[in-house]
Amino acid sequence: MAIKAVLFDVDNTLIDFWRMKKEACRAAIEAMISVGLKMSEKDALKLLYELYEIHGIESQRIFQKFTKKVYGKENYKLISHAVIAYRKMRESYLVPYSNVVPTLLELKKRDYKLAIVSDAPIMEAWMRLAALKLDDFFDIIVTKADARKQKTSPAPFKVALRRLGIQANEAIMIGDRIARDVDTAKKLGINTVYARYGDENPPEKGKSGADFEISDVSEILKVLS
Repeated sequence: MAIKAVLFDVDNTLIDFWRMKKEACRAAIEAMISVGLKMSEKDALKLLYELYEIHGIESQRIFQKFTKKVYGKENYKLISHAVIAYRKMRESYLVPYSNVVPTLLELKKRDYKLAIVSDAPIMEAWMRLAALKLDDFFDIIVTKADARKQKTSPAPFKVALRRLGIQANEAIMIGDRIARDVDTAKKLGINTVYARYGDENPPEKGKSGADFEISDVSEILKVLS
């Protein structure tokens, strides 16, 4: 059966999320050190990432938790400088991978339905797409808020298929996380594409379990051809 819809993950598939996160965190730590934090940048970043591990990479109160861990209470001077520096740096690095826009334009030209299936919080997903002016490319956007579950469950994919009005074998899913974007989608019968370029620790080529592997988002056009 012919492919009718292309489903995309967002972070590390359309945007280089890890690079953005690392640079924004580094800027936040430097800002806190400049106004009084008595820690080395290395130790402070280590603690910050440990807190992200505990509270989630999208935690909106991470600097409150950071200062409370260091001082036993929230330090609003440090928090405010960290948040401002983080946001400024995040905006600088919030850009799509180089071939994303031309690829999406070509997919629309070929009349594919396009969808987002993301584990990001609903506002975070929408804000990233809107900031990049990518939101209008997509027919639907499904987040964990829509499905009540993350992509380790088939629920988000089922929501996307239902909203698009297609069968599983009429869709192809592209993402960088094997357990979520490849394994779960494949169990439903969705065709899968592993975005090697977005995974910081990719397996050997051909070992992802996906139907296809790509090293640049534009290669999806070749896959579909």
